[in-house]
Amino acid sequence: MEIKTPKDSRTIVTDLVLPSETNPIGNMFGGELLARMDRAASITARRHSRRITVTVSVNHVAFNKMIPLGSVVTIEAQVSRAFKSSMEIFMDVWIEDRESGVRSKANEGIYTFVAVDEMGTPVPVPELQPETPLEKERFVAALRRRQLSLVLAGKMKANDATELKILFDS
Repeated sequence: MEIKTPKDSRTIVTDLVLPSETNPIGNMFGGELLARMDRAASITARRHSRRITVTVSVNHVAFNKMIPLGSVVTIEAQVSRAFKSSMEIFMDVWIEDRESGVRSKANEGIYTFVAVDEMGTPVPVPELQPETPLEKERFVAALRRRQLSLVLAGKMKANDATELKILFDS
């Protein structure tokens, strides 16, 4: 099977925050941001797998900065690790300062998608080969996150979570 890099799946979505997408104090609804992130992650997963993809979980979302009405919001998404049929998608959310145009990181998120066939059965996805130091860091951390999720879901015994054990044995 083909091996891909994170840049092969990279997706950049840029849009404005409109009045109907804000709460009473003029900041973007968290649910609106989650939906935008889900769409960006979906495109990313499709680019990596070239298959139908479905959201399996929202593993992590950090709402570190409020995103005010009128902001230009950019979501940068790419596959951080591919497993048998699932893909972890890491997203960085940026906002631009209205006057200077300087971008700052507002939020981040990690979603998991699975590639499926027309009947909804999981299908294999290409392997991922990280290239940059950040991609390599996220690639390694993805296995720990996956093992933690499997342990918490009761699908893996804690003793079998070798990457997690390394964290606690050091």
